Amino acid sequence: MKNSKTLKLLSEYGQIAFGIVLASIGLKAFLLPNGFLDGGVTGIALLVNTLVDVNISILLVVFSIPFLILGFYTVSRRIVIKSIISIIGLAFFIQFENFATITEDKLLISIFGGLFLGAGIGIAIRNGSVLDGSEILGIYLNDKFGISIGQIVLVFNIILFGITALVLSIEVALYSILTYIVAAKVTDLVIEGFEDFIGVTIVSKKFESVEITIMEELGTGMTLYKGTRGMGSSGKQEDFDIIHIIINRIDIKKMYRIVDKVDPKAFIIEFDVNTVKGGVLRHYLDKKKDKVLPKH
Repeated sequence: MKNSKTLKLLSEYGQIAFGIVLASIGLKAFLLPNGFLDGGVTGIALLVNTLVDVNISILLVVFSIPFLILGFYTVSRRIVIKSIISIIGLAFFIQFENFATITEDKLLISIFGGLFLGAGIGIAIRNGSVLDGSEILGIYLNDKFGISIGQIVLVFNIILFGITALVLSIEVALYSILTYIVAAKVTDLVIEGFEDFIGVTIVSKKFESVEITIMEELGTGMTLYKGTRGMGSSGKQEDFDIIHIIINRIDIKKMYRIVDKVDPKAFIIEFDVNTVKGGVLRHYLDKKKDKVLPKH
């Protein structure tokens, strides 16, 4: 048990270290040499660095302190400790590594700088840490006032890029916005994964056949709710299964064809799923063993 926890902890810190490397590549090889910014605390540090001759590593740590203090009261201490280690690690790595400037093309700088930075931030967040404190600010204000974290971070960055346009130039601000958009999208992709899952609820008089056909042809499991009464044009029903499944979006057309083949009058509700954890999502059947599903 202790060995598994130790291995898990080492894996988490190893991945965070990899995230730090990616983020530092984005900063040192793309953004810093060309005066471009990102959003959040990193963007503030980069903006101040263009105005005063203060080491970017020091600025990253200093500007992160207020957010880490907020984090102490809004998130777990474990996350705060990991974040302190991560931010200091990023600061040291930026200070001592020397990546050569890869390109001077402004569009490539924005895209690939945001890509590396977003990937690094996303990997850190997946492992219970943050490299940018603006997310912690979002959590705090959401807890106090009920404003969504996304809106808080957006307003935070609108102010930052507005100041950038006034202090530096509109062109730098526009390219920095592009960098922020790329970084944010890549961060979400790393955190949520490449697969896009949706939920489907199916109500059918032929529920037994629908259940079996979905498992056999789509290869996915399901949760069944016991329906006791339903009033509709076909009258009252009792004792039927309501089928609830989570599938990849690419399988949705196939799922509709499967259900339509069994019961064209089935009632189907489709909805977005933000997070999926636990359970088995697809390909439950061991086809190599020719596993046969029991018939009702």
